[in-house]
Amino acid sequence: TIIRCDNGPEFISHEFIGWARKRAIRIEYIQPGQPQQNAYIERFNRTARYSWVSKHLFERLDDVQDYATRWLWFYNHERPHKANGGKPPLKAA
Repeated sequence: TIIRCDNGPEFISHEFIGWARKRAIRIEYIQPGQPQQNAYIERFNRTARYSWVSKHLFERLDDVQDYATRWLWFYNHERPHKANGGKPPLKAA
């Protein structure tokens, strides 16, 4: 398993690297200053950050995972999208 990420402080910490190593996960970093090398996840991170992470205070990791699951369902199945004529992304596909 591989996780591709940028060189932000949250991804170069010893805690993160140790966590990945214990789980046999290889970390591949994009080149510094080249966010387009990880554009899909950078776009998702921005959307999640502005849509809900910055608006809620979570007390437990389970709360974050539950909210993220419900938010992702809404985002793909219910949220109207202008580019799809007002249809949610997965209903327009």
